[in-house]
Amino acid sequence: MLRISCPRAARGQGCAVASPTGPQRGRGSRRKPSQPSKLSGLAARLVPLARRLRPAYPRPGRVGWRRWAPSWRQWLGGIALSIGLSGSLLVIAYAATDIPQNLNTYATQQDNVYFWSDGTPMARTGWVRRQAMPLKDIPEDVRSAVLAAENESFYTDPGISAKGLARALVRTVGQGDTQGGSTITQQYVKNVYLTQNRSVTRKFTEAMIALKLDNRMSKDKILEGYLNTSWFGRGTYGLQRASQAYYGKDVSHLDASEGAMLASLLKGAGLFDPTLSKANHKRAEERWSWILDRMVEYGKISAAQRAKYTKFPEPIKQGGTYDTGKQSDYLVELATQFAKKSGHISDRDFDLGGYQIYTTFDRKRETALTDAVAEARKQTKKDHPQEAQAAHYGAASIAADGRVLAVYGGPDHREQGYNESNATTVPAGSAFLPFVYAAALENGVRKTREGAATPVTPDSLYNGDDGVPVSTPEGPYWDRGGKKVAAHNEGNRNYGQISLRSALAQNVNTPFMQLGMDAGLDKVRKTAEASGLLSSSIGPQVPGLSLGSATPSAIRMASSYATFAAGGTHIEPYSVRRITRNGAGVRLDKPAPHRAMRAEVARQVTEALSDSFRTGHPGAAPPSAQVAGKRGATLDDKAAWYVGSNRSVSTAVVLYRIDLTKSLEPLPLEGIGGTPAADVPYGIWSGAMSPLR
Repeated sequence: MLRISCPRAARGQGCAVASPTGPQRGRGSRRKPSQPSKLSGLAARLVPLARRLRPAYPRPGRVGWRRWAPSWRQWLGGIALSIGLSGSLLVIAYAATDIPQNLNTYATQQDNVYFWSDGTPMARTGWVRRQAMPLKDIPEDVRSAVLAAENESFYTDPGISAKGLARALVRTVGQGDTQGGSTITQQYVKNVYLTQNRSVTRKFTEAMIALKLDNRMSKDKILEGYLNTSWFGRGTYGLQRASQAYYGKDVSHLDASEGAMLASLLKGAGLFDPTLSKANHKRAEERWSWILDRMVEYGKISAAQRAKYTKFPEPIKQGGTYDTGKQSDYLVELATQFAKKSGHISDRDFDLGGYQIYTTFDRKRETALTDAVAEARKQTKKDHPQEAQAAHYGAASIAADGRVLAVYGGPDHREQGYNESNATTVPAGSAFLPFVYAAALENGVRKTREGAATPVTPDSLYNGDDGVPVSTPEGPYWDRGGKKVAAHNEGNRNYGQISLRSALAQNVNTPFMQLGMDAGLDKVRKTAEASGLLSSSIGPQVPGLSLGSATPSAIRMASSYATFAAGGTHIEPYSVRRITRNGAGVRLDKPAPHRAMRAEVARQVTEALSDSFRTGHPGAAPPSAQVAGKRGATLDDKAAWYVGSNRSVSTAVVLYRIDLTKSLEPLPLEGIGGTPAADVPYGIWSGAMSPLR
């Protein structure tokens, strides 16, 4: 039976129902007394704090605007929370930022510079005028000038400047630019990893990468990269090119004063290049002086050293940048091909630049050859204006040791892209006869199939009459049309029995067609190739081979005649003698000499060529001169050559006509090649080889 107890004092608060058997539990319930958790204890302690920090608006006990202002505790808590969140975000951003693996290609690309044989600059290629230099090659005073101008705390800062960043961000937000506030590390990051766009995002990314880079890369490496990638005006990047552009010398030769002037350009070359305007000059001089003073202030130079630099180091006027054009493009083309092949340089690496290519080209010889061709062109246009329009000239000078000294590739590479000196366009004609002569002197001749070879000497006699049929041991040589093959001389002239030396000197064809058959056309071909002609230019082994059906280039003809002048030793023509990349040597495989013929044979050929020169041009050289040369003509009058040597240098000149608007077939010279006594190729040759001695 339940008993309900409702004391008067508890009325209105509910009544307790008691059971005679004690407290009642739910069916199946086994509840344990609850225990306070650690979490609830922590919450109990934090709740009062939260209540105190929670703004009470309007604040009790305050009047006016103060009722709505947070208390100092609330301000302090908000600041602490902001600092904590900002710090956390920076830590997260630092951890999430990676240094890019790929550098900004434009920022690291360099130009390739080509030098004449005397070491003076000849040309450069590439979109960017930059050459990286090791930090050790940049004088200490020049480095100090840059640090004084840009970031004197570079070696002690963490890669960023908090004060500078804040200033830059204020400018970015308030004025729309990001100038100022960058350390050298940040500027280097911007140069090689990022774009130049101006935004808060780029500035923040720059700072994060700079922090991380400063921890991973040495300060010297960062400074070296900065000095090699910064813009200095006049189209130059890096101190090396800037030094050459403003002072005409390598950076290693700069002093502190010149270094301070170049350092001033980092503020903006358009405003501080003193040669651009009087205002620029004034700004540059003021900043130059300020940089030197700061160098004293920071202990980089002494006051006594500073006192020496009272006169502003005037840079040279902006001059030519030895860009390519006209003949230099042909030279660059040849040197580039050789450099890539013999230097084992891939196209990709070469395009990235940084190579210094020291060529074999002789500036004086190149000028003489170019002037000689220009004079011949001028005269031809005057005497044969119609025919001269389709005239083409190619020429090359090669030393006996294989060095390419000069070439004439055409009027201007930008007008005519292909190189005439390296073109295999027209037959060598009678300029090929010395190779037939050499093959016979070297190997002897065979009059029967099985018989032993019979020696041949310069005095051996052959029939020099025009139209003599070519014979084999079995009889006449027949062509596919069933006709006897016969050789012809210029003007169909007859010479009777004539020695081989005299036949070569007088340009008599018929003995050499028969001599080639007797010596063996395979031997003729082998001798020509060993001397320097390319097998691809020689053509089929038929009797016409001996009369110059091969189509060699001027470079190859000059190289082959140089073999005679070198006593029978041949060295493949090469146009580069040394390559470096940013000062470090690059392995270069130069051609090795090989024996093409016996020295006695080379001497005998040279003697016949000397006779040829003096027969054709008596009095053109003193008796003591070591000159040998020969005309080359084709019976169809489609090519005129002159090839010869003056001591250790051989030059080949070719003249022909092709109207490229109609066909690639050579046209008759129509008299523009001159006469045997005064042919145009010889005039060019003698002008290029002068003085003959």
